[in-house]
Amino acid sequence: MTKWMNKSISSLHDLLVKGKVTASELVEDCIQAIGKDRCNSFEATCFDKAREEAKKITSVKEEEYLKGIPFLAKDNFSTRGVETTGSSKILEGYVPLYDATAVSRLKRAGMILVAKTTMDELAMGGTGTTGHKGVTTNPYDKTRIVGGSSCGSAAAVSQGIAPLALGSDTGDSVRKPASYSQTVGYKATWGRISRFGLFPFATSLDAVGFFTRNVKDAAYVLSALAGHDTMDMSSSYRKKERYQNYVLEHRTLKRVGYFKSVLEAMKDETIKEAYLDLLHSLSEKGYEVIQYDYPEALLDALYPTYMILSCAESTSNNANLDGIRFGPKAKGECKTYEEYMTRARTDGFSDMIKRRFVIGGFSLLSANQSEMFNRAQRARRLIVDEMNKFFDSIDYLVLPASYDKPKKIGELSTAWSTKPDFLDNILTIGNFGGYPSLTLPLGVEDGLPFGISITGRIFEDGYVLSMGNEIESIVKRKDIIAKEVK
Repeated sequence: MTKWMNKSISSLHDLLVKGKVTASELVEDCIQAIGKDRCNSFEATCFDKAREEAKKITSVKEEEYLKGIPFLAKDNFSTRGVETTGSSKILEGYVPLYDATAVSRLKRAGMILVAKTTMDELAMGGTGTTGHKGVTTNPYDKTRIVGGSSCGSAAAVSQGIAPLALGSDTGDSVRKPASYSQTVGYKATWGRISRFGLFPFATSLDAVGFFTRNVKDAAYVLSALAGHDTMDMSSSYRKKERYQNYVLEHRTLKRVGYFKSVLEAMKDETIKEAYLDLLHSLSEKGYEVIQYDYPEALLDALYPTYMILSCAESTSNNANLDGIRFGPKAKGECKTYEEYMTRARTDGFSDMIKRRFVIGGFSLLSANQSEMFNRAQRARRLIVDEMNKFFDSIDYLVLPASYDKPKKIGELSTAWSTKPDFLDNILTIGNFGGYPSLTLPLGVEDGLPFGISITGRIFEDGYVLSMGNEIESIVKRKDIIAKEVK
């Protein structure tokens, strides 16, 4: 157990302001914690640079909430002078010349980057098992997954290695691992945080996310990250806000909704009971809890729609990974560019990545576009239209973030799901519509955590975070009561 790194940002900030700890001591504690990692959470480190930056910080003011505090970044964020591979062999040895905007904004706020975390290769996959350095395991049970693709960031924050880790969320890549690791995982409104320097997976779905230990910290981090970036023209010009004020002032909306079909499909009684208990608690606190009959046919369409669109976009976005511009060169003699590229990509990508590229390329062929890609786009439009209809009368969608225990690593299958359970894919709604979405701890079953998800209207990030803080206080109070009863 580390001395400092298992604390929240807010706790560390108070200690820094009072002079009870220095930035250098925090960095050293983080470095020691990285050395004790039990879950294969790290790709690269930048210890010397972190120590240099920490020495420059001699004092911290009350308003400098993030200054002097170590953080981690998923390995698909470009980091100047630090190897960045996206956990893929095809990018081994690639050292960027610039920082991603999300990284540079945290540094500008005074935070100190200490290491890069593992991930599913090129952010594709939801298990944390496809990175080129092996499987990243769950801190609560090393035989189980922690989820992906932001597996290393989730595992590191959960282990008490750092109080903040950047991740990316394309389908549920921050929010599902947060549920499995008893952390807070936040995905902002699409365009709210610049994606400059984030390796693209599926551009229309990708969002910067992050892990913290409580919702208040997440609000402060979002305030530091949000805002337009001239390097990313998909970033919003909308004026950013002080999102922590929503939390500190307890500003919430009053109508909470859930899906009837989801409740009926839930099989895990422990998670279901905790979920219903939470809805009851919200009702007692004056919130209007509303059942919504979201069409089950659209829920069943979530998985195939996501797979077609994400694979198509990733095929296009990763076409530049040809072994010439980045990463190790192709082995052996090649007579043509096509032969060289084929060999480099064959050696550089895992089988899972190749399968996704095959699906993406196949769906983009002119002969198949109408039947596959265009149909998936129409399905996405129907899914989002129904969600916007939901938000016309309801302020929040509150659902479990996971519906079962994390899978055992030995039981994972590489086969494509022929009849997917919409419960496993429901968080993708947040990406289809670009909605802000938050996961935070709800309970524990057989020693394994599970979380609750809150999704709101676009650009109502502050209200989502404030509702998360409300639920966080409810869950903590129930935990205290349960301990007193015991």
